[in-house]
Amino acid sequence: MTRIVNRASSPADEAALIRHGLHPILARLYAARGVRLPDEIETALTRLVPPVHLKGTDEAAALLADAIAQRKRMVVVADYDCDGATACAVAVRGLRMFGAQVDYLVPNRFEYGYGLTPEIVELAASREPHLLITVDNGIASVDGVAAANARGIDVLVTDHHLPGETLPAARAIVNPNQPGCAFPSKCIAGVGVMFYVLLALRARLRESGAFAAGGAAEPRLDGLLDLVALGTVADVVKLDGNNRVLVAQGLARIRRGRMQPGIAALFRAAGRDARNASGFDLGFALGPRLNAAGRLSDMSLGIECLTTDDVGRAWELAQQLDAMNRERREIEAGMQQQALEEIATLDPDGRATITLFNESWHQGVIGIVAGRLKEKYHRPAFTFALADDEGELVKGSGRSIPGFHLRDALDLIAKREPNLLAKFGGHAMAAGVTLATRDVPRFAAAFETVAREALDENALARVVVTDGELEDAYFTPQIVEMIDAAVWGQGFPAPTFSGEFDVLSQALVKEKHLKLQLARGRQRFQAIWFNHTETLPARAHIAYRLAADSWNGVVRVQMIVEHAVSAR
Repeated sequence: MTRIVNRASSPADEAALIRHGLHPILARLYAARGVRLPDEIETALTRLVPPVHLKGTDEAAALLADAIAQRKRMVVVADYDCDGATACAVAVRGLRMFGAQVDYLVPNRFEYGYGLTPEIVELAASREPHLLITVDNGIASVDGVAAANARGIDVLVTDHHLPGETLPAARAIVNPNQPGCAFPSKCIAGVGVMFYVLLALRARLRESGAFAAGGAAEPRLDGLLDLVALGTVADVVKLDGNNRVLVAQGLARIRRGRMQPGIAALFRAAGRDARNASGFDLGFALGPRLNAAGRLSDMSLGIECLTTDDVGRAWELAQQLDAMNRERREIEAGMQQQALEEIATLDPDGRATITLFNESWHQGVIGIVAGRLKEKYHRPAFTFALADDEGELVKGSGRSIPGFHLRDALDLIAKREPNLLAKFGGHAMAAGVTLATRDVPRFAAAFETVAREALDENALARVVVTDGELEDAYFTPQIVEMIDAAVWGQGFPAPTFSGEFDVLSQALVKEKHLKLQLARGRQRFQAIWFNHTETLPARAHIAYRLAADSWNGVVRVQMIVEHAVSAR
């Protein structure tokens, strides 16, 4: 059962924001998200938390400054998702601004797995680096760092994932979630961590006089903020005040046309107008195209797209990424249909979790399918695919719902079933696990038990939270433009409204989307519910967001339906 409820808001905070000059709609939306004063939504770069508060940045800056001065070779070891790709691009582009000799390595996820493993160190060693720099990984790479140390290669770890009981013996570790770090933005993405390392490096060189008269030019690191914004949004980290600054500044640069050639090419490949760029574009248009490379092959194509200064090459790579994304969608659709057919026999309403395994499934897409199942059934979900040619191991990708910390659940399973999980890791809402193929039923039972202990019926009931009614006078392109110009995302959700409407007409578009004409009093509204085919009753309570729809040069407001139930 799904309920539509309204987000609580403080009338006093709303009134205070209006007095400070905010539009009434924005004041209401911000107040409902806990904003009390205008400076809490200020997105100037001066609002960023200084790098000095991020533990490890001083050591990292010293390590990098010495390596640059001594012309040491550096290799960035990247991760294979959008955060990892953008973090790698920020590292490579940023360090080259300082004159560093830096290259990058992005392991194939299917051959080398995740993180800085001893095998990846051996692969990197062929390039004879003096320093390895991990981005968006490394905090759990105890064995990999030890292997690098044994070869006389220094390691700088930059990461944002939760650490294990033992930290790697790296020369420096920059991670807001490591013990003893007082940095307030614990949810900064991996790309943001790397950006902060560059800020600290510049500050150190500035203090040493490296940019004094006659010296090197001081790098303009704000030129990397389009990459930081993309990685931050695509990694679905919480958009706290600090992350909102990074994203807002990146979007502002993109809208002004001041972006990397690869970013511009991805906007073009996605058919999006960069002049009106929004977080939605970054998360649902650019991010998936980059992620497709890491899911189906390796992320080298994506990173090259983000690091090349050749406009023609960037466009060529963006087209390849777009083709990969179409292939990914086709694979995902087939897997999702198989999963839905299988889950139909399990009665998800009688379970707290979903666990599915299919020998034919693609490793790179199981996380997306787990997410689709989680969204459809509002249950923590794990999907598994074969991890080796022999069929002895499987890799699983999980997605969770609010109130159920997925990594903590895996940790509890590991303690209760000591020989079950070969390895695991992740966050509250997403995690991965490797185990023996024969143990999938055992894992499913253990996962169900842990979830049953933590989730009651209320937690398993999906709730669509909205910002309530929107007055008819605000259904204008100008209001849509104003809302889209703000920064929304995980932890600071984009506005969703709700209300009761008469359904005047409804028809299927392309056999999978429900197109609607709605009415409220004398006002008429155009709406569409994507990937939904069931018809609505004559009167419905509808949760929706607003979008601008252009046709023959005329801009209209369209409602994008998120959910609907029969009106009482």
